[in-house]
Amino acid sequence: MSLELGFLALRSPLLSFEAFLWAVLLVGTVAFWFSPGGIAWARFRSKASFAIPGPLGFPFLGLLTVFTGSTPHRTLAKLAKTLNAVKLMAFSVGCTRFVISSDPETARDILNNSAFADRPVKESAYELLFHRAMGFAPYGDYWRDLRRISSTHLFSPKRIAGFEGLRREIGIKMVEEIKCSMESKGEVFIRRVLHLGSLSSVMATVFGKRYDFENPGLEGLQLEELVSEGYELFGIFNWSDHFPLLGLLDFQGVRKRCRNLASKVNVFVGNIIEEHALKRVNGGLEDDGNKVGDFVDVLLDLEKHEKLNNSDMIAVLWEMIFRGTDTVAILLEWILARIVLHPEIQAKAQAEIDAVVEGSKQVSDSDIHNMPYLQAIVKETLRVHPPGPLLSWARLAIHDVHVGDRLVPAGTTAMVNMWAITHNEDVWEDAVKFRPERFMEEVSVMGSDLRLAPFGSGRRVCPGKAMGLATVHLWLAQLLKGF
Repeated sequence: MSLELGFLALRSPLLSFEAFLWAVLLVGTVAFWFSPGGIAWARFRSKASFAIPGPLGFPFLGLLTVFTGSTPHRTLAKLAKTLNAVKLMAFSVGCTRFVISSDPETARDILNNSAFADRPVKESAYELLFHRAMGFAPYGDYWRDLRRISSTHLFSPKRIAGFEGLRREIGIKMVEEIKCSMESKGEVFIRRVLHLGSLSSVMATVFGKRYDFENPGLEGLQLEELVSEGYELFGIFNWSDHFPLLGLLDFQGVRKRCRNLASKVNVFVGNIIEEHALKRVNGGLEDDGNKVGDFVDVLLDLEKHEKLNNSDMIAVLWEMIFRGTDTVAILLEWILARIVLHPEIQAKAQAEIDAVVEGSKQVSDSDIHNMPYLQAIVKETLRVHPPGPLLSWARLAIHDVHVGDRLVPAGTTAMVNMWAITHNEDVWEDAVKFRPERFMEEVSVMGSDLRLAPFGSGRRVCPGKAMGLATVHLWLAQLLKGF
């Protein structure tokens, strides 16, 4: 007994010292991980120029909970305001470094800087072929070729004008569908009607296929399934993107599902390309009354250095379908929801339309220029409900670069919180109020003015914005005139 007591007496100081060392190590580690920016910023903290303000994160996980929530743009806007980091805020998710700006001037510096010409390509984007399409292709010669093809061939003013008849026809069909539904059921599922109209437009523009509202056919149903699953996979928070070791496991099954979907896309789009190619071999293109060919025809007509191989053509066409299917539909749904809440706005817009388009005459693209209030409604909706308010603005720093007086290291993902900018009272008077009249006074806001840039800015601006706006304006005018 005495020997045991003596042994414990000798050990107790040693045990206390070990406990002290472990406590110091634990406190130091926690303090290190919880410091602004998170663990992903660890090796840059010793440099004063990297001291970008940021929130405290969980050890190793960083600010993980932001992207697992449904409104990350609101959460990050609140954090930036609380930390006085509106211009630039640093945080991390696992091993991924982020900076985010909620300030229009800083946003312009980021989006127009060649150092941020790349996009961060998460696993789902890569596996779904988008790394070979314009949205995520690395900045370089291939990306520049795609950009030139888009602006010169796919989205030129002549081609957009050439599709006016198609847009008008689909708009008329949507009005008829809504009226039939109201007469037979007393209600209408407007989201479905807008989705089918948008899908029909994209199918005709990209593939030259027509989509019947009542009988979509096998191809229409297949395309809906492909796009729907693509949206789901693209929107999943994939742990492998931020914790590389987990990428070996694919425990969420994202990689497996993406590869399975990509194989279906290759078959679906590949078959349509083959159909177009065979049509040329067997007698050329048939005149179907359309003055412009679809996007498949355009890509097949490319010559010499602009010519794309089959795999790249599939990736480009798939991206057009994926990005175009619901973008217009979602914006129109927000517009209709807003004018239902504000009947005085609806009445004013309808009066404007009636003054421009009399009687039973159909609305045309040329009429839209005489409808400034309708255009203002679209702009105000884009301000209040910016599409892709956060993640669609992500850029990747190619090399170390200064943003203001802060140094952002290479490999950092830079984001612009467009929702925070458009809801900032210092940027927009009565920011929370839906008031289209503000754009009657200030019409030239969109573009390089980062107070409102729903389609992006700089090198990565959306190439299809002109066609998208032409479609939204025409369909909105048709819907308001029809009801």
